[in-house]
Amino acid sequence: MRHGKKFNHLSRTASHRSALLSNMACSLIEHKRINTTVAKAKALRVYVEPILTKAKEDTTHNRRTVFSYLQSKEAVTELFRTIAPKIAERNGGYTRIIKTGFRQGDAADMAMIELVDFNELYNPNAEEKKVTRRSRRSTPKAAEAVAEVKETPAKEVKTDEPVAEAADATEEKAGE
Repeated sequence: MRHGKKFNHLSRTASHRSALLSNMACSLIEHKRINTTVAKAKALRVYVEPILTKAKEDTTHNRRTVFSYLQSKEAVTELFRTIAPKIAERNGGYTRIIKTGFRQGDAADMAMIELVDFNELYNPNAEEKKVTRRSRRSTPKAAEAVAEVKETPAKEVKTDEPVAEAADATEEKAGE
């Protein structure tokens, strides 16, 4: 029975589990995405999302609190410098878990956990490319511009003589 079982213990002692989650959180903050098992990814999400919420407000108290969880100065500075400004307007849901199949050796269910705001492919709030309206009809201005462009390369072709003379000069130097 699972009465009172609030979270997945991941078959580890409390100290081993806290070290595992701390190291995985540091890796996630440093690399923005990591590959792990689905169970560890779900446990990591519960562990790291409150940390990311604390990082939204840059105070000494919050930095010390986050450091007590992560135990890595580099991860704390990365979190407060680059990640916190990007997630400032988000009200939660900072991570995404994508199942990637099964591990070859033991058929464990694998997943990729990533920070939502750092994935350019899935990010719906990213700047959209400008879509220009295309028309099949040409305007008189466009027709004149096309005519000017066609005339310009023809004039450039006539100026090939100096280029040929420069090529002859380089051949003479090579022959010496």
